[in-house]
Amino acid sequence: MKFGVIVFPGANCDRDVAYVLRDLLGQPTKMIWHEDSDLSDIDTVIVPGGFSYGDYLRCGAIAQFSPAMQATAAHAKQGKLVMGICNGFQVLTEMGLLPGALVRNRDLHFVCDRLLLSVERTNSPWTQNYTPGQVITLPVAHGEGCYYAEPDTIKALEDNNQVLFRYCDASGKVTEAANPNGSIHNIAGICNRAGNVLGLMPHPERAADAALGNTDGLALFEGLLKAAAVAVG
Repeated sequence: MKFGVIVFPGANCDRDVAYVLRDLLGQPTKMIWHEDSDLSDIDTVIVPGGFSYGDYLRCGAIAQFSPAMQATAAHAKQGKLVMGICNGFQVLTEMGLLPGALVRNRDLHFVCDRLLLSVERTNSPWTQNYTPGQVITLPVAHGEGCYYAEPDTIKALEDNNQVLFRYCDASGKVTEAANPNGSIHNIAGICNRAGNVLGLMPHPERAADAALGNTDGLALFEGLLKAAAVAVG
């Protein structure tokens, strides 16, 4: 599987993602400058975290118009895989590739922590290497990570099982106390209806190297390789 990692002015997690894909998993990985638009040889696009274009206007508002993201939209419409992490999630919602929006955290504080997440379903390429209801720990670092959508959109997300990750406590219970930013229904990550586009606020790439003491995020990337192997086989 060949990965493409979008690089924006202001991105700060692109190399972290590339390290996991290229150095830990040994996968061909291409850094895609925001002005490039050729994704013809890419299987999975990763839109990384950071502060694309300095987060001017609002997070992701300018990045959505870049040639690379317009190509990413076409890539997604072909049914190919796209993942947005943190700022990347914000970009995907700005573009309409995912529903809803990421707004200012409930207490208007920047949250930088390691948080517990419940894996809500495992019948997707993104989560198939987890077990149903598994509680994992991933880092977060965001000021605008509160997931918001209109009631009808939230109902559709729940009805269609598009919520893949929720903030939870150590027992896996979804509680208000476990919600770091005020996200509706403790939503930490969602996919589109087709399941090929994922957005999540936590950083799986920051929990993939055993040297850091946590590899809970590595299973997400390994699941993609398993999905690719099945498709080829």
